[in-house]
Amino acid sequence: METARVLVAADKFKGSLTAVQVAERVTAGLRRVVPGVQVETLPVADGGDGTVAAAVAAGFERREARVTGPLGDPVTAAYALRGSTAVVEMAEASGLQHLPDGVFAPLTATTYGSGELLRAALEAGATTIVFGVGGSATTDGGAGMLAALGARFLDADGKPVGPGGGGLAELAEADLSGLDPRLKDVDLVLASDVDNPLTGPKGAPEVYGRQKGASEEDIAVLDAALSHYASVLGPEAAALPGAGAAGGIGYGALVALGARFRPGIEVMLDVLGFAPALARATLVITGEGSLDEQTLHGKAPAGVAAAAREAGIEVVAVCGRLALSQEALSGAGIARAYALAELEPDPAVSMAQAGLLLERAAESIARDFLS
Repeated sequence: METARVLVAADKFKGSLTAVQVAERVTAGLRRVVPGVQVETLPVADGGDGTVAAAVAAGFERREARVTGPLGDPVTAAYALRGSTAVVEMAEASGLQHLPDGVFAPLTATTYGSGELLRAALEAGATTIVFGVGGSATTDGGAGMLAALGARFLDADGKPVGPGGGGLAELAEADLSGLDPRLKDVDLVLASDVDNPLTGPKGAPEVYGRQKGASEEDIAVLDAALSHYASVLGPEAAALPGAGAAGGIGYGALVALGARFRPGIEVMLDVLGFAPALARATLVITGEGSLDEQTLHGKAPAGVAAAAREAGIEVVAVCGRLALSQEALSGAGIARAYALAELEPDPAVSMAQAGLLLERAAESIARDFLS
């Protein structure tokens, strides 16, 4: 019988385990049942929060920079660098995690720090930048990011407009002539699992504004302001897939920085070296905190399963909560899913004990697929 070689390529369990911890716990559970099993771990991410951590786990160097947070206060943000390739995660600079509990600023939160983080990557010599966008606290169309990179956004009096999406209602002139010239020689890849346009019923304010504290009135204000902003910068790009990602930062990157949009998980699998790891495996274990309808639309487990199915390698998944039918799992290329909720139905206990429960789930996988 062929020796089993397991590849653990799972995303984080949000709120309880990082992707690295998930891999460690799964490995421990497998080895308790099959002590000699060969396990390779490749923590993955889809461009959202955790993307830099996944790159660092794959051998990139972690770098830090002091940048402007979404509320204007300084924050420390990390990016990852290997050779001339950088992985920059906008949430590190402009994410919801930088807002104090219960404090939102839907009209004024800025992506200025994301621009500063991109500039730090340029200064480190990056010529390829994977720009993971998701988890943002902002809805400013990327105007703050572009301002940090040298653009100027002026009102009718020639003064800079205020921060955030709300300030863009006063925009009279956008001057992109001062953008950092190094950007012309950079391959900037916009990595996201969101393909929404900038505005309208499927746009950034309407679909994502509420989770950033926007009221219905704020959403209408932001949608109108972003529509006006796009009319000044270039309306065609506002309809492109990914323009609405991370409060419209996708639009700013597409219209002014020459970015190209790719599904985040595809980009990250390339960057992390997934294909050679997959070629060494006989079984793949993927997963994330919740396997649900969203998983099927470009989240990490779906991307891992699709690549493994193409290579003819069996995939099983681990998750905290399972909200997909076996038919949906099979359609995604996942033979079976093991949910922590089956072992511990209380969600609070399950999250608190996720590591131990995940080891038990991995023991079941080892019994069912390896022994």
